[in-house]
Amino acid sequence: SDTASMARDGMRVLALASKRVGLSQTVLERTDLETDMVYLGVQGMIDPPRPEVIDAVQRCQTAGMQVKMITGDHVITAEAIARQIGIGNATEGEDHSSDSMAINGVQLESLSKEQLAEETRSKLVFARTSPEQKLQLVEALQEQGHIVAMTGDGVNDAPALKRADIGVAMGIRGTEVSKEAADMVLADDNFASIVAAVEEGRGAFRNLVKFITWTLPTNVAEALVILSAVAFGTALPISPVQILWINMSTAVLLGMMLAFEPKDRGIMNHPPRDPKSPIINGELVFRIAFVGLLLLVGAYGVFLYERRLGMELEKARTLATNILVFGELFYLFACRSLRYSMFKIGLLSNKLLIGGALVMASLQLAFTYAPWFQSLFHTQSLALSEWVYVLGIGLAIYTLVEIEKKIRLNQESRKQS
Repeated sequence: SDTASMARDGMRVLALASKRVGLSQTVLERTDLETDMVYLGVQGMIDPPRPEVIDAVQRCQTAGMQVKMITGDHVITAEAIARQIGIGNATEGEDHSSDSMAINGVQLESLSKEQLAEETRSKLVFARTSPEQKLQLVEALQEQGHIVAMTGDGVNDAPALKRADIGVAMGIRGTEVSKEAADMVLADDNFASIVAAVEEGRGAFRNLVKFITWTLPTNVAEALVILSAVAFGTALPISPVQILWINMSTAVLLGMMLAFEPKDRGIMNHPPRDPKSPIINGELVFRIAFVGLLLLVGAYGVFLYERRLGMELEKARTLATNILVFGELFYLFACRSLRYSMFKIGLLSNKLLIGGALVMASLQLAFTYAPWFQSLFHTQSLALSEWVYVLGIGLAIYTLVEIEKKIRLNQESRKQS
């Protein structure tokens, strides 16, 4: 029929009818609409989706996020609109090859709990649903282990918004009830803003992991240097005040700069991480041990070697401190990406990090040569030849970490293929 044809084109269809009533009748009751109505025709209205929504849905699917629609529209109209914005395109690992990807509220009422769970997996569009059914859909997805984010703007959406892991209310056309029930309010009512927020969240989490990947091995290395000296009964390669200097200066000027690292390219091309997976996994444990041992061998090994050659204790400590600081500085550049080298992500893409590294290097030169610093930290000037140790060990650490990253990336590529 023409009505079904318009619905399949994504139109919202209204039937129009008229009825003559007496001039004395001023109130229209529901019973007045049950008889003597004259059919006039149907009207099809279309509200085309924003172009950015189509792109946002595609980005969600590329990122491994399923997008499902819950709407009050007729099931045929809802399915047509869903296909227009790309919801009909199956995400990786999902099979939506059945004749219909939509189901309505009447059909949902007759389903058992097990059948409802199956429908939430296979269907993408839920039409003519009640507030109770919206809540049931959210709970069914959560019971299957999904993290559910739901958007809504009406009073009927409030229970589901409250139950969802992340409830997102519309800030412009949303009701006060929906805003109170939601975890966040979308100021521009634009679905694309939700996808942008996911991307920002992934970027912030990645940068947090990068900071942890940098700070744990470097702190372990400092502890190992001290513990090794105690275990072997030698003089401390670094004095307590020098350890304080390392921790205070590097944490601010080096580690904190990773927070300003731009988002990784292709960050939305990977599936979401399992929320139950630990941050400190086997990969990070290996990195802690690997870099910690490299810094230990570099700082403590050179300290012992130079002491046996007759170098003064204060000068040997100055050399060991510089090896640790510049080793951490070189390692910082390797931590800018957990998979790629800094040359691939852009050498100057994080100008704050470059600035922090330059300031740290300048302060370390003052720490070594400035009389005031020498008096405060008990340091001595180093000869130019002794800087070969410092820069050589730092460059070696950076190179070995980059090789380790490359090997791990190749292993992951082989597993995926």
